[in-house]
Amino acid sequence: MLKVAIFASGTGSNFENIADDQTLKDRGLKIEILVCDRPKAAVIEKAKRRGIPTFIVQPKDFENRNYYEQAIIKELANYQIDFILLAGYMRVITTTLLDEYPMKIINIHPALLPLFPGIHGIEDAYNAGVTETGVTIHYIDEGVDTGPIIAQQKVPVLAHETLKQLEVKIHYIEHQLYPSVILNLLNK
Repeated sequence: MLKVAIFASGTGSNFENIADDQTLKDRGLKIEILVCDRPKAAVIEKAKRRGIPTFIVQPKDFENRNYYEQAIIKELANYQIDFILLAGYMRVITTTLLDEYPMKIINIHPALLPLFPGIHGIEDAYNAGVTETGVTIHYIDEGVDTGPIIAQQKVPVLAHETLKQLEVKIHYIEHQLYPSVILNLLNK
């Protein structure tokens, strides 16, 4: 069994995709808790519908990021978490959490890193006029989207394509690639 916490900040499409993946469940994936930094995020309702506990924690309620992450660590200790999966979590992870979970925090990014890091990966790639972009899954380190790459999948950018069309293609690939990487973790 692999016990995970999923961190998310928004709508939760990757959260939902992972939570509903029957192969992952059959192989022993257990989502113990959702950690969310936005009390009105749609992902919270998705977790609730699936009976997954949610820990809502906002950085503004803490003196600094260290205390914020210490509160998360304290909550995760109740669940014996093996891995943390970031799925649209819009916060930079600091050494406080990294030291507690070394090489155990995984992120999905909507571009082919090291190109187009940061929160606007799809839009940045589109505006740069590249002919291909993609999806990267990587371990988290102290930088922003700089950790060791686990997997990447390319996505062509067609000349006639709108940004919205590219976003749809990227999200489709995200929903294929992330479960595949998690399945590999389960098989280790």
